[in-house]
Parts: sequence; C-alpha cells; structure tokens
Amino acid sequence: MDRPPGWSVRLKLSLSYAGFLMAAGLGLIAVVWVFLLRYVPPEAIRIVRDRASEDPTRPPAPGFVVPGRADLWEAFAPKAALMLGILLVFGLVGGWLLAGRMLAPLSRISAVTRMTGTGSLSQRVDLHGRQDEFRELADSVDSMLARLEAHVAEQQRFAANASHELRTPLSIMRTLLDVAQRDPDRDVDELVGRLQLVTTRAIDLTDGLLVLSRAEQGSFDPEPVDLSLVLEEAVETLLPLTEKHSVVLRSSGSTAATVGSPALLLQLTTNLLHNAIVHNLPEQGLVRVTIATTATGVTLTVENTGDQLAPELVAGLTEPFRRGTERVHSDQAGVGLGLALVASITRAHAGTLTLAPRPGGGLQVVVQLPSAHGYPTGKSK
Repeated sequence: MDRPPGWSVRLKLSLSYAGFLMAAGLGLIAVVWVFLLRYVPPEAIRIVRDRASEDPTRPPAPGFVVPGRADLWEAFAPKAALMLGILLVFGLVGGWLLAGRMLAPLSRISAVTRMTGTGSLSQRVDLHGRQDEFRELADSVDSMLARLEAHVAEQQRFAANASHELRTPLSIMRTLLDVAQRDPDRDVDELVGRLQLVTTRAIDLTDGLLVLSRAEQGSFDPEPVDLSLVLEEAVETLLPLTEKHSVVLRSSGSTAATVGSPALLLQLTTNLLHNAIVHNLPEQGLVRVTIATTATGVTLTVENTGDQLAPELVAGLTEPFRRGTERVHSDQAGVGLGLALVASITRAHAGTLTLAPRPGGGLQVVVQLPSAHGYPTGKSK
C-alpha cells in the first residue's frame, strides 16, 4: 500500500519529549506567578527610615526600595525565557538520542522483515537482553520466521516429490500410447488394462494430495465421533484385503468418544490398517488394533508383524512418498502418502502420533486424540 510521507516515530517522540519539558517549565513559571508574585505589591515601595526622631543631630538614614510585581517580572522573565529555550534544545536533542536508542530494536526488526519480504527466510532478529516489549516482539518474529521457513521448505519438498510421483504415471501413459500408435496390431485389451492401472494410481495420488491438503489446513467442523464405530467401518472395508493377504486382523476396545471430522478419522484408521495389512509377513501375518479410553483422551494402537525396521527408517515414515520396505505390491502399491496422511490428520485433531519398530519385526503406531470432554469445539484451524 502506497502511503503519503509522514514524520518518523523518532521525530514524533523527540517532539513529545521536548513538549513535555516545555510544559513542565511553563507549569513551574505558572506556579511562581500564581503562588508567589500575586502577593507582591504591583508597584515598588520606597521605605525611608527617619532617624531624626531618635537623634536630631544625626543625618537621615538612606532609604531602600521594595521592588514591585512588574520589577520582579522584568528581572525574572528573560531568565525564564532563556531556561525554556535551553529546555527546548535539551528536549529535542536528548529526545532524539533517547528515541533512537529505544527504537534501535524496532529498526532491527524492520530490517529483518524487509529482508524476509525479498525471500530470505533464514534471517533472524536474535535480539539479546532482558525481557521487555521489544524482546517479546523480536522473539515472536523469530518464532514466526522459523515456522514459516520450515513450512515453506516442507511445501517445496512436498511439491517436488508430488511432481516426481505424478510425472511417473503420466510418462507411463504417454509411453503406452506412443507404442500403441506405432503398433496398430497391439493387443487393445492389454493396453487398456495397463492404462487403467496407471490412471488409477494417478487418481489415488491426486485424491491423497487433496486429503492431505485438507487435513493440513484443518478445514472441517469438529463434531462428536465414536472412534470404535469408525474402526468397525474401516475393518469391514478392508476385510477382503486381509483375506487376500492371508492376514489375521484382531481388534478390541469399547466406546471411545473424541471430537473431529468423521471422514478424516475414517481415513486415518483406514490408512493405518491398510499399511499394516500390506506391509506384513507374506504368510500368517497378524494385525492387532486396540482402542483405550483415558481421562484425558483416546488412544488407538495398531501393531503388525512384518520385516525388521531400523529406528532411523521408522522416524521418516511420516514423510510423503516414503515407504518402509523395498517390497512393492503390484495390486496395492500405494502412493506413499498413507502415514503422511495419518500424521497430518492427527495434527489437525490436536493429537500425537508415535511410531516404533516392533522387537520381532513390523511396526507399532500409536495415535492419541483428545477426548470429547477436553477438545475445543468450533471451526478447526
């Protein structure tokens, strides 16, 4: 926004300091006038002492004059005016120096924000000293810049990964179409089947990105949700997949009341179960799901058997497009957004997500959500 030029804050403070000093000086002069000079006679009085009555031979004593109000004011006014001038200069110079010293942190904060506007998010105010309003503002700006830098870096990394993942199915489709165009005798059914698989993967990836964006923005109206009913729906949906992979799915738990988006919580539960089923042992795999309710929240625990996972690998599983093993199932390859979606949905619901490798192989995922009694209602942000 273009604004007309105006006085600087430093100049305004300097004028304010000088104005206060001038007002104090005028107040002192007013006190002298009201409470002192008003009791002085308006005109000067000459007093002569008559000694003749005491001793006729002695000459008369010299008299003396008591100055009047006008005389005192004539003597006092120039000195008062001079002092007011000194106070004015002192107020302007001292106020300018003091204001500059006091506003130095604000100038530093402004410089950092201007550099941030050019795209340099690594700048920090880093203001030292005891806590005051400027230090509090500087710390808030530094914290905001740190979060903004991390968010931008995450978005850039996510956009790069998403572009890479979307480029793959699109490139495959173009290759298949180019080959079909050069070979008119190619089996159409085989081409359609492959195109269908690649298109399905691209659609799944796009849907996952949309859900991930919705979860990160928290654009939903929280409402009471029974997590046990959500779990039952997810188990019923994935039952054919468990039978196909010969995985035993065991679930336990009672009513677990929380608050949030039923659709996102169903997505969270479904992704956890899907991940546990697909990344499991080839035979005799096991998935155990439990729901526990405490005084402060609801805990959803999903454990599955599977390959041995290193702790450093588990720590990065919530990153988009990361997979825990090199095994890729042709029928359920996924798009690498399952646990990333779980992490985003958990954060959007003010919960916590914990991943840990199981001692015997596989993964344990614990999601803690606030209870329906302690979660704030209203629009989620």
